Amino acid sequence: MSAESLASSVYEELKRRLNAGLMKPGEFIDLTALGRELGMSRTPLRDALIRLELEGFIVIYPRRGVMVRSLQRSDIRDMYQIIGALEASVIEEVSRRFRSSDADSMESLCAEMTKALAADDFDSYYSANLRFHDVYLELSDNRKLIDTVHILKERLYDFPRRSSYVKEWERDSMAEHTEICQRLRSGDFRGAAAYVRDVHWSFEVQERYIRTYYA
Repeated sequence: MSAESLASSVYEELKRRLNAGLMKPGEFIDLTALGRELGMSRTPLRDALIRLELEGFIVIYPRRGVMVRSLQRSDIRDMYQIIGALEASVIEEVSRRFRSSDADSMESLCAEMTKALAADDFDSYYSANLRFHDVYLELSDNRKLIDTVHILKERLYDFPRRSSYVKEWERDSMAEHTEICQRLRSGDFRGAAAYVRDVHWSFEVQERYIRTYYA
């Protein structure tokens, strides 16, 4: 296996552990023990850690060690602003590519989310939620933008993945998804972009739920 493949393998394993809560925010990582457990030399481990730091999951302190980064309210506010701006820019960018079949896909995913909420199946809800936004994101040719949005969403929701959720928030979010879909279907791309940026991904609009979810 190449050095690049080894680093990617270590990266994915560390993300799996972060997602499972095996490496908790604020804790330092025992690199010696981790390298021994994974059977890896320091080079692929170092490369994976550098990538995770760039993505905001850990902090590397010279001569002190590596700490799992805690998610602060200011981080959440910044991420919401970035995601809202990027998703809005994509909606305006892909206006000529968006088709009624894309709106059909989004409506189908809304139905999946509604069913998942009724069953208290948050994992299925979350998966359908990501795919809803990916319908228009994947129409963009800007792969770096799409990857950035995905990483920020992972940072917000997956490390670690919480076992509970705020049902009222998700119900309000469902109404927002429906509004986004209706605006896109009607061809109001500028209005859809503004709604995504200024409502759906507005920290101020969502703050009361954010405070509860991240308490």
